[in-house]
Amino acid sequence: MEDGGFLWEACALRGIAASPLLGAAQKTAGRDLSQGGPAAISPGDMPTPESPTLLYKRATFVTSLPTARRYSPSHCWLEDRGDGVWRVGFTKFATRMLGDMVDHRIDATAGLPVKSGDVVGWIEGFKAISDLFCVVNGAFVSGNADLAKDIELVTRDGYKAGWLYEVRGEPDSLCMDVHAYRELLDKTIDKILEKQKAEETSE
Repeated sequence: MEDGGFLWEACALRGIAASPLLGAAQKTAGRDLSQGGPAAISPGDMPTPESPTLLYKRATFVTSLPTARRYSPSHCWLEDRGDGVWRVGFTKFATRMLGDMVDHRIDATAGLPVKSGDVVGWIEGFKAISDLFCVVNGAFVSGNADLAKDIELVTRDGYKAGWLYEVRGEPDSLCMDVHAYRELLDKTIDKILEKQKAEETSE
């Protein structure tokens, strides 16, 4: 089986081994980014007055990134909820690699000491399945109970109601601001497109 594609590469920057099943998404991801018209921005991805955003576009991938949040190399966003609590969710880039959400499970329990890189659960998309890696050092607070009733919130309203879990502590040192994350997206998407072009040339 192939390696884990975009999410595997992002996790590898942290020395984390992602699920090998993510390899199933790699070729589909390349097609998604190089073919077809401009990608639509989902309602949950649109700017809101209380959440300033940065519009991002590369190839056919389009998203609006909340500027006040931090981002991990594994394509998670982190929102400061106060009192040392950080809410974590997937960016649109991550959900696009996984496809429509199917199921998930949070294994970590409230109060459990966690560190960056720990597996706190798993999530399954139509294209691939992935472990959920912690991106905060501290104590686990909770998963998002609403996802048990509507897992599609992760895709439909990923920056708001579709959050994944919360941890009280400090974000991993590799987390970055929105401008650094934009540069990471540029490099990641360009690398995949170059790889896909090379594969097409060799056929």
